[in-house]
Amino acid sequence: MTEALIVIDMQNDFCPGGALEVPEGDVIVAGINALMAEFPAVILTQDWHPAGHSSFASSHTGRAPFEMTEMPYGPQILWPDHCVQGSRGAEFHPELNTDRADLIVRKGYDPAVDSYSALFENDHETPTGLDGYLRDRGLERLTMVGLATDFCVGFSAQDAADNGYEVTLRSDLCRAINLDGSLDAALEAMRAKGVRIS
Repeated sequence: MTEALIVIDMQNDFCPGGALEVPEGDVIVAGINALMAEFPAVILTQDWHPAGHSSFASSHTGRAPFEMTEMPYGPQILWPDHCVQGSRGAEFHPELNTDRADLIVRKGYDPAVDSYSALFENDHETPTGLDGYLRDRGLERLTMVGLATDFCVGFSAQDAADNGYEVTLRSDLCRAINLDGSLDAALEAMRAKGVRIS
């Protein structure tokens, strides 16, 4: 009973037709739903930005989506407006089995700090609360699925490994943005931290 399935950001804005579309982001939903039956604990994460979030390109005059900028906590990609609190884009994909979730972790709601990882915001210091929940329940072996492999899934897997969890990435149940080689870089970084990629 020490295993948990962590389902990262399976939201409308990351699926085809969404504001920050991940190619084929919706084709993994059925497989994720089926996998839930194999785990005693299922946790969903949800990107949950206020309007005008500092990571949105629209919040920076003259800047375009996917440009880089510097934030007080380091380099930051500027994104299209996405997963705005209460919007349809922020909702989970309608076919995702949300009833199976033991916990839903919302992240990225601090207007000044983006949050890729399910465990920490992008300042790498502010916790989301997930680590404490996992430890309280004795959940030590984590399987990561969802969107996107090279950003929120990848950073979640690395942070979990850094915090002593045994982490597996199910690459068949993830999809990537692959921005300028970001997928290969993320896979290499995960392997370096001991994440098992299957």
